[in-house]
Amino acid sequence: MSRATVAGNPAAAPRRVLVVDDDPTVAEIVAGYLDRAGFTVDRAADGPEAMARATAVRPDLVVLDLMLPGIDGLEVCRRLRRQGPLPVVMLTARGDEDDRILGLEVGADDYVTKPFSPRELVLRVESVLRRAGTRAHDPGPWLRAGPLAVDPAARRATRDGAELALTIREFDLLAFFLRNPERAWSREELMHQVWEWEFGDLSTVTVHVRRLREKIEDDPAHPRLISTVWGVGYRFNAPGTGAGPGPGPGPGAAGSEEPSHA
Repeated sequence: MSRATVAGNPAAAPRRVLVVDDDPTVAEIVAGYLDRAGFTVDRAADGPEAMARATAVRPDLVVLDLMLPGIDGLEVCRRLRRQGPLPVVMLTARGDEDDRILGLEVGADDYVTKPFSPRELVLRVESVLRRAGTRAHDPGPWLRAGPLAVDPAARRATRDGAELALTIREFDLLAFFLRNPERAWSREELMHQVWEWEFGDLSTVTVHVRRLREKIEDDPAHPRLISTVWGVGYRFNAPGTGAGPGPGPGPGAAGSEEPSHA
């Protein structure tokens, strides 16, 4: 099978995935499927080893179990994200929705609940990496709305000229909103249109909207850019949305006066 390559370039090195799980059977199965899918796979059995391996050789993505000895998965995710952008797919054996939401809130880009299909996990890894890479087929101009500017090709976003630290999913959501303002979208539509998910937990959308509001709104508790449309979903309110040559500050956001929440 051909090796997984960077941005579709067959000459590029295979993508490196770090699998972190203290269950050797799970780790072996996951690593085996990823290896057969063309990835270079490293493994770690606990939190400290995961940090050491990620520091020694920076992976392209981490498959991270939530429950780990030494340092738990949530703290490992926090520390990895502090070191710079790094896609994370979190594994959890728990069925509690709060645990999944916690993983997303500390910066995980996706999650898979045990027991899971290894093929599904591989597809999730490929999806996250695909969206993390530069899209050569989408080199269009900066998208702008009020104080926000997004470069789809470089996957860079700014607010009033200052760079925004967005996860992959948050960036996708913001770019989608800038391309599709003043329309109400249901959570089901956002899952499919933004991330191409045919199934999943709708609370994932709620978490990403809340996190994005915290980064782009003046007052996330009373959002003006991303409004909740009760009984439907969310709407992006931004006069002046369009394409432009660069990220300079916009005229200021305006939108719904409704004090809405995710």
